[in-house]
Amino acid sequence: MTSGIDEILAGYENLRPGQEDFYRDLHQHPELSHQEHQTARRVAGRLRGDGFTVQEGIGGTGVTGVLANGSGPTVLLRCELDALPLRETTGAPFASTVTVKDAQGQEVSVDHACGHDMHMACMTTMATLMAARRDQWNGTLITLFQPAEETGEGAQEMVDDGLFTRIPVPDVALAQHLLPGIAGTVATCPGPFMSAADSIRITVYGRGGHGSMPQHAVDPVVLAAMIVVRLQTVVSRVVAPGDTAVVTVGSLHAGTRSNVIPGHAVLELNMRSYSAVTRQRMLDAIHRIVRAECEASGSPKDPEFETIFTFPVTDNDAAATGRVAKAFAAHFGDLAGEIPRQTVSEDFSKIPDAAHVPYCYWAIGFTDKQAYLAAEKAGTLDDLPTNHSPAFLPPLQPTLRTGTEALVAGALAWLAPH
Repeated sequence: MTSGIDEILAGYENLRPGQEDFYRDLHQHPELSHQEHQTARRVAGRLRGDGFTVQEGIGGTGVTGVLANGSGPTVLLRCELDALPLRETTGAPFASTVTVKDAQGQEVSVDHACGHDMHMACMTTMATLMAARRDQWNGTLITLFQPAEETGEGAQEMVDDGLFTRIPVPDVALAQHLLPGIAGTVATCPGPFMSAADSIRITVYGRGGHGSMPQHAVDPVVLAAMIVVRLQTVVSRVVAPGDTAVVTVGSLHAGTRSNVIPGHAVLELNMRSYSAVTRQRMLDAIHRIVRAECEASGSPKDPEFETIFTFPVTDNDAAATGRVAKAFAAHFGDLAGEIPRQTVSEDFSKIPDAAHVPYCYWAIGFTDKQAYLAAEKAGTLDDLPTNHSPAFLPPLQPTLRTGTEALVAGALAWLAPH
């Protein structure tokens, strides 16, 4: 006797060649955040072809597809549309050679180096499979394709554009992402899974002058250097030892010549945390340290703080995650497991949080099994390409099939008739 998921997935092999071609084409034609016009049109066309009620242009380029199939729960599944400003180095025959102008007018290369192309190929194939076997499930299926995930803006922009006046409010929201691990595996994590992230631009001011007469100047380079050093104490002395937190100063710019003391310096930092309390303590400490160092250096002007982007904590609902984990165990067996907290960040949670519904976000492995096991044995796992690497290129299979099956299994955890 076969189960509902077996009946639905029986049609996968017929769709597999087309899915792989669609993935390759998406990979070869990536679009930056807020520029996903062609990508959005393509996924919308596929959903319409499967009988979904489709809306486009939500929050800019966002797409939703709704398939009502009798009474029952409403399940929302989300994936992303956008790519990254990177030059691909994989050498694949379908590698991206796209270059465009970014929001600042700079010419940049574009690469699907985070797996969003695979997410879309999995989601559209899942939609086709579910639409073809409506006899195996009851309820309402919502597919949501979100723009601008990489910049942390797209989820909120869809919400602000009246998302839940355009689609039914779901009973649960689900999402998945390629993360380091063996291709073909799936993993869940109840509770805080992905960290909150804040990126901040800080401008500190000095008084410019000649490098030979520093006594007449206030040196913002030395000031910035002291701030960088002192910020290392935020995690070691402000955050409780049992908490996980990260502070990284990724950019520091000041001056143009070796013998000229500049008038200001600009630092850009990123911080990661898992709770609102820890996040606020870190923010307070950063402001306090910067202001104190400016005072100590005799800075002639108060520092300026600008938020570049912010991502919330992805905090998986325990009951919803348990339900998904049970479905994965039943379908994937030993290939399903748990994953520890990740310090990467996501804006997905803004969608279910706006609707006040539970959610589960899970991981799909993306590294060839033999390559992963060899690197693990050699202690070189850190050398393998990961998300946001220009060498990022997961194996088509079993990755595409696993991602498709995980979406079907997750949806059926609510939509399968009991």
